[in-house]
Amino acid sequence: MIEAENVHFAYNGKEVLRGIDFEMGQEIVALVGPNGSGKTTLAKHFNGLLKPSKGRVLVDGLDTREHTVAELSRLVGYVFQNPEHMFFEETVFNEVAFGPRNLGLSEEEVEERVKWALKSVGLEGFEDRTPYSLSGGEKQRLAIACVLAMKPKYLILDEPTTGLDARAEEEVVEVIRSLHESGHGILLITHDMDLVVRLAERVVLLHGGRKLFDGPVEEFFTAFDVEKYGLERPEVVELGERLGVGFVRSIEEILAKLGGEV
Repeated sequence: MIEAENVHFAYNGKEVLRGIDFEMGQEIVALVGPNGSGKTTLAKHFNGLLKPSKGRVLVDGLDTREHTVAELSRLVGYVFQNPEHMFFEETVFNEVAFGPRNLGLSEEEVEERVKWALKSVGLEGFEDRTPYSLSGGEKQRLAIACVLAMKPKYLILDEPTTGLDARAEEEVVEVIRSLHESGHGILLITHDMDLVVRLAERVVLLHGGRKLFDGPVEEFFTAFDVEKYGLERPEVVELGERLGVGFVRSIEEILAKLGGEV
């Protein structure tokens, strides 16, 4: 369980987080809100990159103020918005192997982790490729593999589909689903409401450093004024309402509710 208790945080005397309470387990949670709302700032508290000015953050009972980022990275993996900023090795294999090697693991264990992580994201056979030669979707999946090789329990994915074409986005979505099914807790930081409705079980909205909503996806899109905070309701949600089938996450779900007839 990741838990934030009355978390405050300030940059240069300006308060960015104002008394945030939050918790998540092995679920997919979407963290949303306009730019400057505090989303990334809050998420960086969960692996110790930032420490609260007031309050505390616990990861499986460990107080992040008392543990290093390296220690917490074994529990919480963070994939940043631009995956290229994570790359510095000459091959895909060495990129994924970097974290496990820093853990002091044997080369045999490192190789096993690399193979497992690449298989998990559909990049088997890419070991000798240069990371910068990959497509946008492949780079995003490689970034996820680098974090997976550390075998964290929780994953934070910051705007994981930004800039991807439809095919690459679908590949990343399937990887996220697979990781969740294998038992990972996943925090999605995103502006993409279509991604939220497709994947998330729960939505947390931040605005001005405060938490304004924390509840089921269905409630967020049907009983909450998302447009007030610069967010758009997904087209599939509005289509479901117009057709009188209620809240839906996909066209396939609409068809199923209509008995295959539109």
